[in-house]
Amino acid sequence: MAIGADTTVIADVAKGESGKKFRRRDQRSPLASFALHFGLFIALIWSLVPPIWALLTSLKPNDQAITTELKVFVDPSLNNYSYVLTETDLPRWFLNSVIVAAFTMIIGLFLSATAGYAVSRFRFPGHKSLMWSFLITQMFPMAILIVPIYNIFARLGLLNNLWGLVIAYCTTAVPFCAWMLKGYFDTIPIEIDEAGRIDGLTPFGTFYRLVLPLARPGLAVTAFYTFLTAWGEVAYATAFLTSDAKKTLAVGLQTFVGQFKTEWGYLTAAGILVTIPAVIVFLLVQRNLVAGLTAGGTKG
Repeated sequence: MAIGADTTVIADVAKGESGKKFRRRDQRSPLASFALHFGLFIALIWSLVPPIWALLTSLKPNDQAITTELKVFVDPSLNNYSYVLTETDLPRWFLNSVIVAAFTMIIGLFLSATAGYAVSRFRFPGHKSLMWSFLITQMFPMAILIVPIYNIFARLGLLNNLWGLVIAYCTTAVPFCAWMLKGYFDTIPIEIDEAGRIDGLTPFGTFYRLVLPLARPGLAVTAFYTFLTAWGEVAYATAFLTSDAKKTLAVGLQTFVGQFKTEWGYLTAAGILVTIPAVIVFLLVQRNLVAGLTAGGTKG
């Protein structure tokens, strides 16, 4: 009887004083549902148009990449891919980008994880200052940081050096990733650390053996972010690398853009090849990607 009475009261409250029924938050009208799905469909089409256009253009002859005729395929071939792989320095640029992105990801992941764990678990002198420094460094646009970093690298002899570029990328990626991992480590119960210390583990042993395996989603997000930071960045690479032998892919693609003419066939073919490693990294971490992005923003 009590359950039935409570249900009646809830129904009466839902109707309101005027006797009208109110729609629950998880219920949408047919018009609202149609508008939502239509908007999502338009967004999907809008996001797919650029890569599809680039793929189709890369299969056209270079002299027919941009035409006024509405044709999807114009003598499709792989000549553009063959040209950029054999007649340009794309393989060298690719190797340079792999080296820079891989070491940026490894070093950035190590520094971000250790710094995020230290800030999450320990209270030490300068704790708040370190937290603020993570945030303040994100306030400055990358263009403002190019000049001071350039001057520092010039004195240290790190210009036109892939290792200098790795350090430059870590200066921008590590603060953000450390803050993000700090939020993720906060969601892991501190009782796990206490259990590790009772079993005789050192703080680093607790971090490596107990906490890191539980933080794989957050580490996956950090690895993906640091990799993309180094893989597709243009400003730092253009400013710090001067020789053709040290160019990365993002800088090398600019050679297909001339002052009066753009080689669209070669440019789109190279662009398609550039996206392949990023897609591979995404597929490797996508299982933990969503969990890592959402868990770091909540606590409890």
